Amino acid sequence: MEIRGERECTECGTRWSYYETGSVTCPNCGSIRSVGTDDERTYHTDVASALDLTEARRLAANATLAEAAGEAASAANAYARERGFVSGGDLRDLDDAYLAARELGYVASELERALDVDEDEEYYFLTLLRGADDGSRPDERDVPGPLTAVRGLAYATAVGEYRREIRSWLDTQDEEPDEAGALLESLGDHVKRVKALDGDVSLDASERLVAAARAVGEYVRDGGDEDAARARSLLDDL
Repeated sequence: MEIRGERECTECGTRWSYYETGSVTCPNCGSIRSVGTDDERTYHTDVASALDLTEARRLAANATLAEAAGEAASAANAYARERGFVSGGDLRDLDDAYLAARELGYVASELERALDVDEDEEYYFLTLLRGADDGSRPDERDVPGPLTAVRGLAYATAVGEYRREIRSWLDTQDEEPDEAGALLESLGDHVKRVKALDGDVSLDASERLVAAARAVGEYVRDGGDEDAARARSLLDDL
């Protein structure tokens, strides 16, 4: 969406940035009456508030694993749906906070449905639950075997969303780097492949998919030949 992100409250005169708060509510008096002070509207997609896992953690300590997982999945998926990668007209990176939230949502949903959860899987879920809101992403060496495909699917979903936003952001720009279209097409093909396999790829392949997406993002922002070459190399490795 295109908005005037710099706001001024018509009740008390407080000024703030919607790009920072994600809200049109005045941070001083709570009024929803405000006006944009920007000369022009700016493309902006990130409307998420912070990922709140307080209730899921409470349930993890005091209730069943299934109850905690259900709450965690709900919170993480709601956050991910509101997240975007364009802030105030600037394309951002595919960040660890989004990847961790996506993975938590997928892992929690998987464990909520499971009839039997082993200790490694439960511990991994709790690790995600402890750190996802701070953007802490567990090392691939810590992923239990049964959850390898879950991470693969979560990351493919995240990369697919990032690719879609890159394409939308490019449509708002005056010009597009020469190789952007080809790189985005290749990235999309790899996302489709991982999804077709239900995420059943190696952990290394999942990490390389994320690295490739980040490299494509850097290239479309800067248009550098070195960025394009790195993106091509990472995609070819996949």
